[in-house]
Amino acid sequence: MMNEQKFGLAMVSVAGCEPFAALVVNEQVVAIKALMDAGLLNASLSEVGSVRALLDRWDALLPELRRSATEMAAGVVESRLRVVSLPVASVRFHPPVDQPRQVFCMGANYRQHVIGLMLGDPDMRGVGRESVTDPAELRRLAEATMDERAAGGVPYVFIRLPDTLTGARDAVHLPRHIVKPDWELELAVVIGRTARDVAASDAMSYVAGYAMLDDMTARELVFRKDMPAMGADWLQGKNWRNSAPFGPYLVPQCFVPDPYALKIQLKLNGKLMQDESTSDMVIRIERQIAYLSSIVTLHPGDIIATGSPAGNGSHYGVFLKPGDVLTGEITGLGTQRTECL
Repeated sequence: MMNEQKFGLAMVSVAGCEPFAALVVNEQVVAIKALMDAGLLNASLSEVGSVRALLDRWDALLPELRRSATEMAAGVVESRLRVVSLPVASVRFHPPVDQPRQVFCMGANYRQHVIGLMLGDPDMRGVGRESVTDPAELRRLAEATMDERAAGGVPYVFIRLPDTLTGARDAVHLPRHIVKPDWELELAVVIGRTARDVAASDAMSYVAGYAMLDDMTARELVFRKDMPAMGADWLQGKNWRNSAPFGPYLVPQCFVPDPYALKIQLKLNGKLMQDESTSDMVIRIERQIAYLSSIVTLHPGDIIATGSPAGNGSHYGVFLKPGDVLTGEITGLGTQRTECL
């Protein structure tokens, strides 16, 4: 009996062709359509070039994908069925979920990150701490705030436009009007089943898998100086074109046994900036899904960016500029490489 093989699910292209859905196994890529043509996946599946179409039938197709990945790793796919695979270096990775309906982002959801912002970010406004000047008292209040949120708070959610997603190894153009473009590497959850009014105790059964998402921020634009009473302006603060590198691929939940034991690391020009565990997450994924599904319907392929850990540019007083290169990793989810232009 063959040992089961971990795999990723991606949208890739080769030499400028249209993106297509593919399995990624041991640094090799094989098209989903090729697996269907070889009889390894349900031949009635339509839209074989779409990961989102696969997610629409996730519960039924996951066992077949797992079997195909295992046979691919064992050499069965190429040697017996003559399905051609490609090295990952030869393909371009697009966002692993094509045309997601909804992208939700969790704000202020890593304990050390938020404490650091409240202590030292001059652009952070509306946190209710403006009158406190003593650093020790400010830290105590910040820590108490995070503890209260972890115990019984609800998520702080904003919406990112799906069109802002870009490939994990694509370049990002920094708009010239943004003074403080910042990075925020995060664990992203991809929904695999329609969810409405889901209980936290059952929420993880609605998760298809995980990927990386860099939720880039125009730091100085989040809180508008001209209208401070209106709160955060997430449109201009988060949603400039191609500001969210996503992927390179989706890893099914079955291959991520503990989403709260993953290491998030981001380097700027080779220097380690973010280095934190997902265990620092304040409101966990179960409560995020329960909260969101109490307000909206979650659909297969929807994305939840679960929050950024400490180590953003605002912490260091260093922000992105043309020529910078970001490299990111989350345990078991591949790597990102983003050149800033």
